Amino acid sequence: MADFAPKFAPGKFIKRFLPRGLFGRSLIIIVAPMVLLQGIVTYVFFERDLDSTTRRLARDVAADVALLVALEDSTPALERDGLRALSARQLGYRLTFHDGQHLKPSDGPPRNTIDIALDDILARRIGADRNFTTDRVGEDFLIKAETHDGVLDVLAARDRVTVSQPDIFILWMMGSALILVAIAILFLRNQVRPIERLARAAEQFGKGRPVADFKPYGATEVRRAAQAFITMRERIDRHVSQRTEMLAGVSHDIKTPLTRMKLALAMMDKGAAPNDLKALGADIAEMEHMLDDYLNFARGEGGEESEGVDLGELVRDAAAASAKALAGGEARLVVHAPDGLRLSVKRAALRRCLTNLVDNALKHGRKVAVTLARDERFAEIAVEDDGPGIAESRREEAFRPFHRLDEGRNLQSGGSGLGLAIARDIARAHGGEVILGHSSMGGLSATIRLPV
Repeated sequence: MADFAPKFAPGKFIKRFLPRGLFGRSLIIIVAPMVLLQGIVTYVFFERDLDSTTRRLARDVAADVALLVALEDSTPALERDGLRALSARQLGYRLTFHDGQHLKPSDGPPRNTIDIALDDILARRIGADRNFTTDRVGEDFLIKAETHDGVLDVLAARDRVTVSQPDIFILWMMGSALILVAIAILFLRNQVRPIERLARAAEQFGKGRPVADFKPYGATEVRRAAQAFITMRERIDRHVSQRTEMLAGVSHDIKTPLTRMKLALAMMDKGAAPNDLKALGADIAEMEHMLDDYLNFARGEGGEESEGVDLGELVRDAAAASAKALAGGEARLVVHAPDGLRLSVKRAALRRCLTNLVDNALKHGRKVAVTLARDERFAEIAVEDDGPGIAESRREEAFRPFHRLDEGRNLQSGGSGLGLAIARDIARAHGGEVILGHSSMGGLSATIRLPV
């Protein structure tokens, strides 16, 4: 039986918590081995070197205590005071004897390193039945050991029993790590900044905005990528400029005979064959309109520069212009475009994009709604109508240049079949897109999505 239970993928789970930027990932590549190495060094230091050093020190102190207890047991009472004074001077302890006192046996196993060392050495050297206790007095250790006729107090300095201030080691480790991380951040930031600038420049160029002050700098590989971007941008600009100049000449050459035909038509006798004259005038007007569409499509964004515009004002003006061009269009159009949303765009190109969509909606729907909205990433201009719409399977086909749908909704009835193609071309030149969908009014929804 097949197992359809979801499998746990640790790699994907870990990726959710990893930074997505190059700077964060590079910093992890540098910091992670450093932290791992310092963790291993700290473990080795505390678990092996520090522990073994502390054990040696504690055993030395325990051996001294065992010697002092043995001297107390073997020396006559009259000679002990002098012997204690001599032992205190030579061994560096403060010794106090309590005559006639006894210690209670300690409960449980030894608690710390000095307890373990005392338990072992006293048991081996002066008998396992000898009671003792250890305690802290400030920074020092107080060791009480039982003799045959009293209790001997041995006050040992802290550095005699254990390694003094091991936290200094941790402080040095953390301090050096912080210094290395700060240096890594400084150098990484300088290495990542050229890549970030290149990414911003490519993004701005993709949105059709000028990138005038971009210069390659940084590592050799980054400079090569930046120079390749500059070369690509120059080639694209040169191609667009040459195409625009060529099409301007084509426009002039083709429109000149059209103008002569219009002039000849205007000078002809209106009384002769009026229907023929009217049909000829309509043909000339349609040819001129189609020629404008062809040139607009081929020109694309042309040489127009981006500028900051109020999208609400632009949407209202473009929608109103389209509505006025059709009889009764103003009564069928509803526009909701609030002010205050400014964006750097090519005004004339975006206006032409929106006009094409509104024209199509007014031709094929009784009611049209134009709405401007914005979220964190995009500004969206939605044009909705209550017309026949376009089947989902054929929406991409509607964007093909010079193509007309055979059934359903003919987007460019009597036109050139370039309305949506021009609209998408302009939107993509701004780094955006035109998306077709189902309208809440029952027809087609065409949405211009622009990055903010």
